[in-house]
Amino acid sequence: MHRSCTDRYGQWVSSRGDKRAELLRKAVDHLATHGIADLSLAPMAEKLGTSKRMLLYYFGSRDVLIAEAIAASRPDISDLFHGVRDLDGLERAAWALWEAITRGRQRRPIRILFQVLSLAPTQPERYAELAADTVTAMVEPLVPVYCRLGFDEHDARARASLLISGLRGLCLDQIVTGDTARIETAAGVLIQAATAPMAS
Repeated sequence: MHRSCTDRYGQWVSSRGDKRAELLRKAVDHLATHGIADLSLAPMAEKLGTSKRMLLYYFGSRDVLIAEAIAASRPDISDLFHGVRDLDGLERAAWALWEAITRGRQRRPIRILFQVLSLAPTQPERYAELAADTVTAMVEPLVPVYCRLGFDEHDARARASLLISGLRGLCLDQIVTGDTARIETAAGVLIQAATAPMAS
């Protein structure tokens, strides 16, 4: 059967998308292991089994690749908190987030985010905007969840910041110190505070 140009183009786009997605997955794993501070595309491409030219073809630049790797690896807050309808559900979702970044799917990739946040103060021209956007992308989806539970926007944003930034900081503490018992207890205290009812 004769295939139209549209069919062939659709298959090419699909193939290109699959290859790009596979390279991004490999890049996330590479960056989580080797870091971004001294990242050079040519050596990275060799380790990924491709070429610098192909990385530039699919991603355009080093900075775009890093930004997409972070976006692909950070927890999906909208998905995790989508079904929250009460404070008990909020607490369960908060624990699911903690599980994801300490023992689950985001356990290794979140290290990329930590690197960007640590580099932003000393290399703001390269990392400050990316770091700020990444923090916002995790905090902002949680604000309407709190508002839906009856918190005003100011309190909703404060609690969302407390929960996201607090758990992220505790996760980093655990990676650095390995003191799981202390950090798990602290995470419980934080989640309890961030999901407590509004003061009357």
